[in-house]
Amino acid sequence: MATFLYVYLLFPSLVIVPVSFGSRTEIVFPPNSYSLDLYREYFGSSDWLTVTGRSAVYALMAATLAMAAGVPGAYALSRTNFPGKRLLVTLVLSPMMVPVVVISLGLYLYYLRISLTGTVIGVVVAHAMYATPYVILTTSAGIENLDDQLEKVAVIMGATQWRVFRQVVLPQLVPSLFSAALFAFLIAFDEFVIAWFITGPSTLTLPVKMYSSIKWEVSPVLAVVATLLTAISIVACILAYALKQGSFSRSAQQDKRAARAEEMDDEDYSSMSAAR
Repeated sequence: MATFLYVYLLFPSLVIVPVSFGSRTEIVFPPNSYSLDLYREYFGSSDWLTVTGRSAVYALMAATLAMAAGVPGAYALSRTNFPGKRLLVTLVLSPMMVPVVVISLGLYLYYLRISLTGTVIGVVVAHAMYATPYVILTTSAGIENLDDQLEKVAVIMGATQWRVFRQVVLPQLVPSLFSAALFAFLIAFDEFVIAWFITGPSTLTLPVKMYSSIKWEVSPVLAVVATLLTAISIVACILAYALKQGSFSRSAQQDKRAARAEEMDDEDYSSMSAAR
């Protein structure tokens, strides 16, 4: 039953793949003939490539900003307790709970007052704000699996909190950080509603251009764009899963070596006691 549901959910996304290999004149499933004409048209179009590159740059900048704010925030929230922590966590994660159209309208009205509508800074900051809660959740899940005894030992040895975070915590969080960065990039790259409210002609993103193309002209090139976006998402998920599995395998091996070392120490202690 679960497999059937997964296939049902994935089917609409996968239907577009064969359509992208169809004719230039119409969107039909299944295609009457197969060719690479639509891909040639997409990669030969300066408009589509410009918007795609712009979206990728904006998403990279937004993901970097979200990581810079979310990773230290996740560590601070995971390792400290203070009055009002629950309220602060709810406030930080509120972009995930508030309808995105409400956030978009609020950003639009706010940006109008400070003249950020249609600017690169406005788009990047808005997408970073929207992606930061996902970075915090992903990073917090990784922090919860860390051994805080290592951090306490480092503090006892004289390391500052910043040095502990930089040299003890971050190296252990590489898989979680990679996953968080991927999710932040994909969220910023694929976000449409916020971009629709605050972008202008010079800051048009790929999702907005896709919607505009659907509204004014149904271009078969949209199937190519949708296929590429689906492929990027699948590759990102596979990379994140592989990195997580590798991290779990290394952790399991380290636990086995630690257990084996303890057993050897116990055996040595028992041998010494018997000799006495």
